[in-house]
Amino acid sequence: MGSTRRWTARELIDLVLDEGSYESWDVPIDISGHAEEYQAELRAAAEKAGTDESVLTGRGTVRGRPVAFVVNEFRFLAGSIGIGAAHRIAAAVRRATDEGLPVLASTSSGGTRMQEGTPAFVQMVEISRAVMAHRAAGLPYLVHLRHPTTGGVYASWGSLGHITVAEPGALVGFLGPKVYEALNGAPFPQGVQLAENLAAKGVIDAVVPAEELPALVDAALGVLVDPATEPVLERREPVAAGTRLDHPVWEDVEATRAEGRVGVRDLLRYGATSTLRLKGTDEGERDDSVLIALTRLDGRPCVLVGQDRSRQTPATPMGPGALREARRAMELANELRLPLVTVVDTPGAELSQAAEEGAMAGEIARCIAGLVTMEVPTVSVILGQGCGGGALAMLPAATVLATERGWLSPLPPEGASVIVHGDASRAAEMAERQRVGALDLLANGDVHGVVPEAAGDTPETLARAVVAEVAARLAAS
Repeated sequence: MGSTRRWTARELIDLVLDEGSYESWDVPIDISGHAEEYQAELRAAAEKAGTDESVLTGRGTVRGRPVAFVVNEFRFLAGSIGIGAAHRIAAAVRRATDEGLPVLASTSSGGTRMQEGTPAFVQMVEISRAVMAHRAAGLPYLVHLRHPTTGGVYASWGSLGHITVAEPGALVGFLGPKVYEALNGAPFPQGVQLAENLAAKGVIDAVVPAEELPALVDAALGVLVDPATEPVLERREPVAAGTRLDHPVWEDVEATRAEGRVGVRDLLRYGATSTLRLKGTDEGERDDSVLIALTRLDGRPCVLVGQDRSRQTPATPMGPGALREARRAMELANELRLPLVTVVDTPGAELSQAAEEGAMAGEIARCIAGLVTMEVPTVSVILGQGCGGGALAMLPAATVLATERGWLSPLPPEGASVIVHGDASRAAEMAERQRVGALDLLANGDVHGVVPEAAGDTPETLARAVVAEVAARLAAS
């Protein structure tokens, strides 16, 4: 299981940190209080591993950006965490907090050190306390899970990252498979505790080889740490309030449903830089109908969460898990002190037994509640379709924008026609009567700005115009 190359702690530090930037924070650990037999075991482990403990800490730079690090050494008693190692980790995280540094933690451990028993076991709480104080200070905590990571390490500081990735093929699990088999008399199912499976299930964000860690840390900190830069995209003059639609709004509804209509991926492709995609809730749920990213929109760092119309089909509608992912994005933005941008573009939320039992209505309510109580600047964009509660869940930002053809309705117009007239044949009429179009929303004060759509617009040109407007609103907030 796993990739062929397994990195030692020192090799990983040399790989990730800029040359000459390494500074150790470690102080010698006193082992004199342990039994002589265990002292001998620790000395032998140190000789084998080439490190004085199962973890190394310190600071350095990654592509010029300062970062603190905590790196497991598996060759030292299977990377297990005793009291001394735990104190070293907690001290490093607290020092990073005091110095305002992001932390990169790279784990490779069997968990708590059995030779030290319960006193070592409860130290996972103290490490977690230090990590959460670091996060509460608005500082990034990035986690890289190496092969293997199990037990108390995975169930504490290995699972508290803002961003969590694992190396290819890594065994990552709560209980080691050998222990499971010994306790249960049967092997643990293969492939479950594999990094790739955890990424597919939304437990971690991605599978990333160690060689790509410098690029990942650079991209993440480029958003999380670097200041905004000057805009480069051309901003269109917003549509003036009171402008009347010169065509049936049904034409806009059809345009936003058409193949080739601008989508959230186009905003990132043509108007963003330093984009780092996050996947899943990090709690074992993933729905690709919503996209989350740390990114810079025309130079403005932000967390973006958008409904991805290209991933919403009758077979794959936007379920409650997608809105739980959206709430993760909201929490990240608040904690990391980054603006939040939401993109509304959905034909409607999932209508099914699974959605009902998955708390769809409750997730819509919690998204609305989260958005209206955000502590950072927020901008939402009705990019195209805005159907029902699924759209409303991501609408109520401090600043609400819409494209000129964007629209918002309590139901698809066909559904409204069925309710009022008994069939779907009068959908266009219902769209007109319900005043779903962007210009009506502007007139009613439900949106604060409308981005004009020009004749001959392509997804690229409209995406650039939308991003320019979003970035300008963020700069003004």
